[in-house]
Amino acid sequence: MTNSNLGTRAPIDTKKQGKRERLTAAAVKMLHEQGVEKTTLADIAQAANVPVGNVYYYFKSKDALVDAAIDAHAQRLRAMIAALDELATPPERLKALIGGWVEQRDLAARFGCPFGTLCSELDKRADGLDRNAAKVVQLLIDWCQQQFRAMGRRDSRDLAVALIAAYQGISLLTNTLRDPQLMTREGRRLERWIDSLAD
Repeated sequence: MTNSNLGTRAPIDTKKQGKRERLTAAAVKMLHEQGVEKTTLADIAQAANVPVGNVYYYFKSKDALVDAAIDAHAQRLRAMIAALDELATPPERLKALIGGWVEQRDLAARFGCPFGTLCSELDKRADGLDRNAAKVVQLLIDWCQQQFRAMGRRDSRDLAVALIAAYQGISLLTNTLRDPQLMTREGRRLERWIDSLAD
């Protein structure tokens, strides 16, 4: 399933999107590539093709833009879940999720997981943005838990956490070692794991 992982970035379409939407999409992109601390409002404005003076009309601060980026990740996750739910069985849904992660291996090798890296940065703060980001991760864990429960697994919560932890771990290694094939191999292993749980 194309672009099905948490935090997949949509391209910034400067012709069809309004300025607020372009700024949000640019924030998602720049925060992933540069991190929260290094990214300036000027960086985001330039990536969105919006004059920097106009940014404050839509967002009062950089933190407001970070919060909008978190919300954009949440919206994409909900859309992804809706698409995955169209598949017939829980193992198919979980393997499609894994396939989407693997499709993003080159992006992960360059910058890490689009949302995991943001969560890691925000965890060092205590301004509420960290909790907003945690809610998005919780949404994915809850959905995975539902899939494992539908497979008849009493340990569905533990399995859901293990799956997300495996993805975040391989994203970190893929990024650290700049080796996309690590994610490819881990994706195959996770698919076999899902199959073994369904037997």
